[in-house]
Amino acid sequence: MTAATGARANDAVATSPPPAPLIRRLGRVDYEPTLRAMQRFTDERTAVTPDEIWFLEHNPVFTLGMNASRAHLLAPGDVPVVQVDRGGQVTYHGPGQLVVYPLVDLRRARLGIRDFVTALERAVIQLAAADGIVAECRRAAPGVYVAGAKLASVGVRVRRAGAYHGLALNVDLDLEPFQRINPCGYQGLAMTRLADLGGPLTVAAAAAALEPYLVRALGFTPITAL
Repeated sequence: MTAATGARANDAVATSPPPAPLIRRLGRVDYEPTLRAMQRFTDERTAVTPDEIWFLEHNPVFTLGMNASRAHLLAPGDVPVVQVDRGGQVTYHGPGQLVVYPLVDLRRARLGIRDFVTALERAVIQLAAADGIVAECRRAAPGVYVAGAKLASVGVRVRRAGAYHGLALNVDLDLEPFQRINPCGYQGLAMTRLADLGGPLTVAAAAAALEPYLVRALGFTPITAL
């Protein structure tokens, strides 16, 4: 092999898409065991560990980011509150919300943190557009919005180049618990959901529709489902 041929081969490797992620559909699961599983996966992964994308729902829980102010937690009532290691303020997870955890090696995917967040937002915007819903992101306030109301929240953490946490997309969940907090730290922020906008009506349908947009936005090759 000549030097020029070797250089071309190295360039091809450098520009090829990352290996296909594994897709895991976990159903409805409690928050804290799932958080520990994400952390364990991230701590134990190596340079050759395949990336994974987890699709799931959580049982009701409020989560507070690392630097979140508890002042934004207004009246949690009987819903558990968990302090977590992602960025951002307070949000709510519950049945009827699609939660997506892309466990991605950002170095291998050649994505900066901002690029990663933008990819998550772009996938939701494309999903919404497919159903005629005009959605947008805001650089100063991560997430996806429709007519000023928040449709999806984004919060991530990166450790040793491995990203975890991710995206919460409101599908058909009860929005009342968001009234017990200042969502994402914004007083009076309205929330919306796909079921009220003409989008998918179930978490399973939303996951199936979002998956190809998300895989493409993150730059992956075709996926393997488990």
